Amino acid sequence: MGTIDGKKFIDRIDQMKTEIWVDGEKIAGKLSEHPAFKGILQTKAALYDLQNDPKIKDQMTFQATETGDPIGLSYLQPKTKEDLIKRRKMMEIWAQHTHGLMGRSPDYMNTVIMSFASSSAALLKGKENCFPENILRLYEKAREQDLSFTHTFITPQINRSQYNFNFSKEPISAKVIDKNEQGIVVKGARLLATQGGITDEVLVYTAPRKFMETEEAFAFSIPSNTKGLKFICRESFVGGESHFNHPLSSRYEEMDSIVVFDNVLVPWNRVFFYDNVEAAVDFMFLSSFHHFATHQVLTRQIVKTEFILGLAELLVETINVQEYQHIQEKLSEIIIGLETMKALVEKAENDAKPDEWGFMRPSLLPLQVATNIFPKIYPRFCEIIQLIGASGMVTLPTEAAFESEIREDLDQYLQGVNKPADERVKLFRLAWDLTMSSFGTRQTQYERYFFGDPIQLASNLYKNYSLDEYVKNINDFLSSS
Repeated sequence: MGTIDGKKFIDRIDQMKTEIWVDGEKIAGKLSEHPAFKGILQTKAALYDLQNDPKIKDQMTFQATETGDPIGLSYLQPKTKEDLIKRRKMMEIWAQHTHGLMGRSPDYMNTVIMSFASSSAALLKGKENCFPENILRLYEKAREQDLSFTHTFITPQINRSQYNFNFSKEPISAKVIDKNEQGIVVKGARLLATQGGITDEVLVYTAPRKFMETEEAFAFSIPSNTKGLKFICRESFVGGESHFNHPLSSRYEEMDSIVVFDNVLVPWNRVFFYDNVEAAVDFMFLSSFHHFATHQVLTRQIVKTEFILGLAELLVETINVQEYQHIQEKLSEIIIGLETMKALVEKAENDAKPDEWGFMRPSLLPLQVATNIFPKIYPRFCEIIQLIGASGMVTLPTEAAFESEIREDLDQYLQGVNKPADERVKLFRLAWDLTMSSFGTRQTQYERYFFGDPIQLASNLYKNYSLDEYVKNINDFLSSS
């Protein structure tokens, strides 16, 4: 079958009847009509439609060797540097459609599944309680049916200093509590499933950490409507359906959820591994997961930075502050961040090398550097938008106000240098929704921690960066002196 269109995607999600809870109520009826999910599902549907657009289909898909069906390029296992660039350009098209604001666009998880199939399967072969053939089977199924995924791998934050040891008789962090002829039984919870419940599948795997219990060392993928599986959502940040009032949250609010496993039976043909801490470590650190997933994320974040830069400049032009040097300095900050990120991604592609299984991996080091940069510069970029907008960010009438009898006042007092009042307010509402609304502040927190603890990221970069040559240079200099 290969690629699907937007209607097929929405129909499939509506028919699943997944157990989702929002604001203490279990959702009944079609997800695509629920206020918390309507906008994001329409946006995702538009992404699937892009794959079938005759004008760009060749840039979005490749042909399956076995069937000749068109397959989304995010599933392509790259063999050459050209393949890497081809993948990146496809991901740019999807990111540009969402302005980089959808962290869980389908290409992210497609890339994760592809990376697992490209290396983890071989890493797990022959190890105890490991079933690498199930990873390959999932990859093939995902390609053939163009499945959508979310994932969950974080444990609940009950007591981070003690890793929840003996905190409760009942499992808090999801654990394997039993196994039988049909599969393993999982009980407990995991965080932080973005778009949880509105995808075909949920991929569950263990983020390796100190003192990991064997019962928590597992990985599998199951349909989102599996019996005993529920998604408990946070408060929705959709401000409303009006694109004027809430230009971003009405389209791109993804929702985050707690995933609860209430004695969930995971069939054996869905299990990648269980009760194997070594496999959990290898699965994450020796596979190509970080190479490919980070490559996708940074591609999206570059597009997001371009969007911020365009917004900042339009604000500057609208209130006519181009000539102030402090404004020029602020815009230059965004330019420097953007070009730095672009250079690092291109370096990762230029320095790519084939791994032992013949797949072309982007160089990890430049990607790691970028993952240390973006969590710091993104909050600063949001601050720059706020500083440019100043008081204009808080005097924002709604669409209804412009349709009322006070329209004449608004037109007089809220106009810009080169824009009528309604267009100026629409621009400033965009800036507000990106940086100050509940949707926007969630975006900031999301980007701060997307790659994990920033301190840990810096520590990993230091430990993995080869410093011997630089130290030798100093020692040689001192010896010669």
